[in-house]
Amino acid sequence: MRRVVVVGALGRDFHDFLTVFRDSRDHRVVAFTAAPGQNLGETGDQHGTFPAELAGPDHPDGIPIVPESDLEAVVEEYGADEVVFSYSDVAHEKVMHVASRALAAGAGFRVVGPDEMQLEADVPVLAVDAVRTGCGKSQVSRAFAAELQSRGYDVAVVREPMPYGDLAEQRVQRFADESDLDGLTIEEREEYEQHVERGHVVYAGVDYAEIVERASAEADVVVWDGGNNELPFVRPDLHVVLADPLRAGDERGYHPGEANLRRADVVVVNKENSASDDQIETVAGNVRDANPDAEILHADSVVTVDDPEAVRGKDVLVVEDGPSVTHGGTDYGAGTVAAERYGAARLDPSGDAVGSIADALAKYDHLDRVLPAMGYTDEQIAGLEATIRNVDPEVVLAGTPHTLSAYVDVEAPIVQVDYHVEFRDTTPAEFLDDRAADLGL
Repeated sequence: MRRVVVVGALGRDFHDFLTVFRDSRDHRVVAFTAAPGQNLGETGDQHGTFPAELAGPDHPDGIPIVPESDLEAVVEEYGADEVVFSYSDVAHEKVMHVASRALAAGAGFRVVGPDEMQLEADVPVLAVDAVRTGCGKSQVSRAFAAELQSRGYDVAVVREPMPYGDLAEQRVQRFADESDLDGLTIEEREEYEQHVERGHVVYAGVDYAEIVERASAEADVVVWDGGNNELPFVRPDLHVVLADPLRAGDERGYHPGEANLRRADVVVVNKENSASDDQIETVAGNVRDANPDAEILHADSVVTVDDPEAVRGKDVLVVEDGPSVTHGGTDYGAGTVAAERYGAARLDPSGDAVGSIADALAKYDHLDRVLPAMGYTDEQIAGLEATIRNVDPEVVLAGTPHTLSAYVDVEAPIVQVDYHVEFRDTTPAEFLDDRAADLGL
């Protein structure tokens, strides 16, 4: 029996365990590690143990979750034979650094392939993924889900794991109305809120075999709305992958985004209205080189606010989607685009930030006059609110996909930024007409 350490970020690692290793007679997972800078912070201490209820009878005490920095010590302590890499949106070089650490510690190294971990659904699956986080997946998945619903299909949106609470209780989550979102973190609401507002039922959690089974029983079509740039956990009948010309070249430099690119049926080059011709052609050329059979579509990410005069010419604090501008590496998001469009002056929050918000701004020093919406804990939310109060802007311009005013109480008015996808060469309706046979619809 091979002893395995799963290197993860509290998401794909759990899925790999549940689908590949839990019932294997040839493997025993002895520990998970939690990655720095992803999801729950530097150590993942909020989840010290993967619960026994999910781990199965071979793990009556659960499975320890330790910081990735302890990888060598864990390999030695447990006599691990193999290290499995199970998280996303990391540079290829980073993956091989972890591999080198595993090999130097005496263990083997591998990545679980899609044929091992992808589940089968009983209904058609339209998967929307990306080459990096922050490419606009949810804009596209929302558009497709809305079009499918308009045609009379019952649609279930399946999101990637957001296990920020009790993992056993969150084994299967279903969000259908606003009350289902009560008590969630900012990061969770960023993933679910806009789907729910549009009447889309969303499933998420930890046990994706059960999640996919329940979603398939409820819906005529499953729309997989992937997290980060992760591979789909369910086998798609039609696989749409987004690329971002504002980070041209990243489509072949990040794991597992390049794998998504190579497996895609359709690649959508998004945000073209904010990109140069050279950036767009670089991405399109890389798509053609990596996946010449993929259809390439072109799209704009269109940013609006309900009341432009509330923003025009004001001193604003821009709050952007946290994961996109932190480990996703984007310099800015929809809030910055709106500020520039309406002639607002962006204020620098760095000198007024407190607590973990100040730590994040120091760590992600590529950010320019942008405040990431980080709210994994009550303490972080309090730090976010205090930072906004310290900056004291005329207006808070919220480029996050959740309603920021639901979490922070500040004197400045909060103007929410909306953004949606507009295809240049098709529409969601035309696209689904053209691809109906792929989905069996």
